[in-house]
Amino acid sequence: MTDHPLERRARIDLAAVRHNVRTLKERTRHPDGTAPALMAVVKADAYGHGTVPVARAALAAGADRLGVAHVTEALGLRAAGVDAPVLAWLHTRDTPFAQALAADVALGVSGWEIEPVADAARAAGRPATVHLKLDTGLGRNGCPPAALPDLAARAAALEAEGVLRVEGVFSHLAVADEPERAAETDAQLAAFEAGVRVLREAGLTPSVRHIANTPATLTRPDAHLDMVRVGLGLYGLSPFPDRPAQEFGLRPSMSLRTSLASVKAAPAGQGVSYGYRHRTAAPTVLGLVPLGYADGVPRVAEDAPLDVAGRRLTVAGRIAMDQFVVDLGPDATERVGDPVELFGPTSGIPADAWAEAAGTINYELVTRIGSRVPREHVDSDHGLEASAGDAAATTGEARA
Repeated sequence: MTDHPLERRARIDLAAVRHNVRTLKERTRHPDGTAPALMAVVKADAYGHGTVPVARAALAAGADRLGVAHVTEALGLRAAGVDAPVLAWLHTRDTPFAQALAADVALGVSGWEIEPVADAARAAGRPATVHLKLDTGLGRNGCPPAALPDLAARAAALEAEGVLRVEGVFSHLAVADEPERAAETDAQLAAFEAGVRVLREAGLTPSVRHIANTPATLTRPDAHLDMVRVGLGLYGLSPFPDRPAQEFGLRPSMSLRTSLASVKAAPAGQGVSYGYRHRTAAPTVLGLVPLGYADGVPRVAEDAPLDVAGRRLTVAGRIAMDQFVVDLGPDATERVGDPVELFGPTSGIPADAWAEAAGTINYELVTRIGSRVPREHVDSDHGLEASAGDAAATTGEARA
């Protein structure tokens, strides 16, 4: 833990992460008791929640694997002593493939990567574990159907040479969070099945097929296959604007908190913040919240809700780089130091409310919380102290 009070913090309840993993595993259980494996996606600093503590909590609750975008994120996990299976899938010419192999990191391969991965495997004298990624219609990375026979043949040849092991095949869904567009998801699933057939015809036998993201994990059992990849749901957030997380039994894990930095009287007609987009209608009291867009609070989220010492209020005026103002009203009793929660379970304000005020999605809202906001990892199942193994992450020292 830190040796000084936290002026502002993103408090992460690891008990909520564990609860969400258990809930998601139960939701994907088949009637016969079997279930797909669950990959906990901890890319982008675990969506802003702190990679290492979240990874440990997810694994403790039964997650089978970890997923990241970049190899450097996987190496950070390894450096912290996390030895669970991990897959990294987004590469450039500068990706350290040799380090990935040395750290036993599985690699997503869409096309060009297969040759430098094979070269690294030859140099290491050990096969690389790869998951071939198919483009089933999203149009990002992933091998397009026309190029797949060649990729499959090359992968089969390299597997025969002993430098590759094709463990998995995967893709990513584009509109699973829009149930009314189910036909398009159906088309992607059909394209995925066709791609798997191409791989098998080439002699490959991938044992782990995965395409389900959080929305498909929650609503499309036909997409569960051998493994589901859960990102947003891991953090207790819903991918569906009209279906709150609680509907799926998920618990939000992040609270964004600080305290009032200033409280002062203001006359009627007082302009507030840049552009004077808010003026006081009558004599009132203004409170200053020391968080701004440099901390990841969206500049455009005017009128977003927040909790000030137990009262539900809204942002007044434009959010600045380091701070914003809240109109406390003429009869305010709040003082400097009183607690402020922008969103979180204590106030009951969902991250979705801030995302809506900013015209964005909850994914972006939590992921963009900046590095000068310490992550305070707590465990509501065992008091409010982070475990010793997670203490460094509380101050940012182990945030891979």
